[in-house]
Parts: sequence; structure tokens; C-alpha cells
Amino acid sequence: MTIATPRLVRVPAAERGITIGDFLVPVRMGERMSSRVRHAGLVVLGALLIALTANIAVTIPGTPVPVTGQTFGVLVVGSALGFRRGVMAAALYLLLGVVGLPVYAGQASGADTFGTLAGGIQLAPTGGYLVGFVVAAGLVGRLAELGWDRTPGGAAAAMTLGTITIYAVGVPWLAVSLDVPLGEAARLGLVPFLLGDVLKVALSAATLRASWWLIDRRSADR
Repeated sequence: MTIATPRLVRVPAAERGITIGDFLVPVRMGERMSSRVRHAGLVVLGALLIALTANIAVTIPGTPVPVTGQTFGVLVVGSALGFRRGVMAAALYLLLGVVGLPVYAGQASGADTFGTLAGGIQLAPTGGYLVGFVVAAGLVGRLAELGWDRTPGGAAAAMTLGTITIYAVGVPWLAVSLDVPLGEAARLGLVPFLLGDVLKVALSAATLRASWWLIDRRSADR
């Protein structure tokens, strides 16, 4: 994935590609394990964090799409881990549900969320949002590698783009699954969540900025 025009890059070349995830493993522990093991551990932790935020779910009357903490989890995990690890963490989260573990919102699994094959493909309403999580994790992860998450404005912009990406996949999927026009799908699966998404974007951006502040302070104390 190539997103590296001068206008998008926010950090010096030497710092490009470095994300919060690279500071999560203590130096002494990291020296004792291979880079593959370290990256795999971060991917698993990212998937588990997304699964934990899925437990925050509130049903809204009149729409099959619940309010969940998943978006916050995906945005933070993607930004913290970067493009490749973020995509793998979100994909692992999806895989855990596909194999039957109740890790989706409302403790649902893949059979409940993606639909079944029975006389044709039957898409469940919320499956598109889960697919959008993988794409969004990759996008915000790449932007984090370019330094967007190191300033409040850049972090908020990256989180907003990630949120838009989730809806860009989720709303058309919802329209197909319910056999309704795209505008009706947006009314059901987008409009009721806008205020909550603003709060999630602000919270995730603040979380990333606070994390970088702690990292910078720890580095200055050495």
C-alpha cells in the first residue's frame, strides 16, 4: 500500500513506519524473542482488544445495527500496530468469529453475522461493517506509519477517514442484505450513529496522543 506523498508524510524519513506498537514490548523482553514472535503477539493482543470492545453493545430500536465499541477498538488497534499488523489483527478478529467463537457484538459469531448459503447467498445486515473493520485498520495503520497519529488534528483526521471507510463498506452491504435503497440503508445504518462516532473519533484520537506523550516522556527520562 503506497501512501507516501510529501503532503501525507508527517514525520522524518527515519521515523516513518514506527508506530505505538513498536514501544509496547519492553526492550529487555523484546531482545529475548524474535521479531516474528513479537509481531505475532501484538497481532493477537490487537484482535483480543477488538473482541473486548465488542462487548460494549447497545441495541437501537428500528435498526438491525447496534451501537458498539468495536469501531473505537479497530481504530486504536490499527493506528497502534500499523498497516500490516493492524490488518492482521482485524482479520484475526473476523476469523475468530467465523470459526464460531462469540466475539462479535452481542456475542454473535460468523454464522449470525455474515449469513448462510441456503438457496443462494444470504447476507446478514452487519457483516459489511466487520469487513470494513479490516480495510479501516489498514488505512489508519498506514496513516499512523506516516505520522498522522502524533498530533491531535492528524489523529482526528485519520480516525475520521477510518470511520468513513467502515461505513463505505457497511452501508451498501446493509442495503443489499435488507433489499432496500442505499438512502434507506444510510438512514438505518449511518445516521443514528453519527454523534457516537464523533465521540469515538475524539476518544481514539486522544488515546493515541496520550500514548505518544507517554512514549516521548519515557524516552526523555532515559
